[in-house]
Amino acid sequence: MAKHKVLEATPDASQPLPRMKEKEYQHELRRLHGELVAMQEWIKKTGAKVCIVFEGRDTAGKGGTIKAITERVSPRTFRVVALSAPTDREKSQMYIQRYIPHLPGAGDVVIFDRSWYNRAGVERVLGFCTPEQSDQFLRQVPEVERAIVESGVILVKYWLEVSADEQTRRLESRINDPRKYWKLSDMDLKSYSRWYDYSRARDEMFRTTDTAWAPWFVANTDDKKRGRLNVITHLLSQVPYKPLAHREVALPKRQKSDGYHEPALTVRRIPTPYGITV
Repeated sequence: MAKHKVLEATPDASQPLPRMKEKEYQHELRRLHGELVAMQEWIKKTGAKVCIVFEGRDTAGKGGTIKAITERVSPRTFRVVALSAPTDREKSQMYIQRYIPHLPGAGDVVIFDRSWYNRAGVERVLGFCTPEQSDQFLRQVPEVERAIVESGVILVKYWLEVSADEQTRRLESRINDPRKYWKLSDMDLKSYSRWYDYSRARDEMFRTTDTAWAPWFVANTDDKKRGRLNVITHLLSQVPYKPLAHREVALPKRQKSDGYHEPALTVRRIPTPYGITV
């Protein structure tokens, strides 16, 4: 069994770094975005297949990390999958079956914002499946992931970890911020009260599914900015991309107007409460 790796936010965990400033964060993110684009172009050219799984505690920053990864790349190459609750038909199927069609093909990067590991986490803790069903899943999934990897997919699994105090702070901010209120679900409140049940479920998941062919990587995200940069840097190290030669591009000359004059557009215009720049 592999030992899951921890992506440290600081070389010395006993001496935590101060929270990263926005200017420093944006500077590093800009550089990493350039590398992600280089990785994207290599994936498109070589037909590589990449699957990234994001799991973790509620409020650990999965959505923000995924947004940071996908912000400057093509949605035609990077596809985010966040499945809703299963239908009655899907409930009757083999558990992992509904995830299989979303796996990447040649030239694709698929990011799962929560994945088949729902069965080992939220479903197990909140009683949406039986203990026997969860145990069966944990026995079976390593071999399913072996088959995924042996088919040529680069499978990278991340667990984002947040402290209890920081989770409390973030949930309270969702209650009081109208921009974040939509993130606060009844499920979040139930999960919050079951911190140690989730810890036990996480530990069991690591014990049985942290394999040599599909290991878990753990990122502490109490500092969201450092956590995102750590994950992106690590992701880039997991894909053996080589930057392609930069092609020279020159804009062609525009055609002549041949007497064309721009008319006053009569279609409806949107209101401009903030004014316009002419």
